[in-house]
Amino acid sequence: MASEVILLVDDDPDMREILRVYLQKNGYKVILAKDGIEAIEVLELHHPDLIILDVVMPKLDGFEVCQHIRKKSEVPILFLSSKEEDMDKILGLGVGGDDFISKTTSPAVIVAKIKAHLRRNRIFPTTQNRDHKPVKKPSVLVYPGLEINLDSTTVKLNGTIVKLAAKEFQILSLLAQNPERVYSVEKLFELIWGEDSLGDYRTVMVHISNLRKKIEANPDEPMYIQTIRGIGYKFIDKSKE
Repeated sequence: MASEVILLVDDDPDMREILRVYLQKNGYKVILAKDGIEAIEVLELHHPDLIILDVVMPKLDGFEVCQHIRKKSEVPILFLSSKEEDMDKILGLGVGGDDFISKTTSPAVIVAKIKAHLRRNRIFPTTQNRDHKPVKKPSVLVYPGLEINLDSTTVKLNGTIVKLAAKEFQILSLLAQNPERVYSVEKLFELIWGEDSLGDYRTVMVHISNLRKKIEANPDEPMYIQTIRGIGYKFIDKSKE
């Protein structure tokens, strides 16, 4: 959508300019920030639809900025980094990021990822039938000890609100609206991140792990999200047992 606003935060002026040009050519309004402090100041004035956040920056790094943002907003955050170590990716997703993109990735692919995230953010919370067409579902899902409000995007565990990242909520709501249906990692990636999204499927596993830590009494023996070895994941409806 031409009206969508993207906040681009990077201390490298060349990277900012390259991405700004590509994004504007694709119809997005782009707001620039050169470091973490400026990014937080900009957020007080604007409400971007998506944030591209450099990891290594002066004053505040990207992970610190992400943690600050997550206290107030679930806007999609895509980390941009010259590092490609797995631990950096896990940390970025753990603090609330939605994706982790290498700076060596072509601008065209980065734009494709942005489009996929924005598209998913526009249509959720919804679910799909077996033909992947939107279908009407109850606005509140209630399972033993767990309540998921699809309208307010809130989750309560034993009556206490649990704060989830946007992608964590999308995964949970999709699985919970289709209990006992098994989803492969690839299918979850396609449905949550977008069918034309390019990325690492391990992103799904990291988000599942983080989600379990928040809603499961014992993440090693999950009550709600079960691993089907060699296939994927499914949501268990304990009320039917």
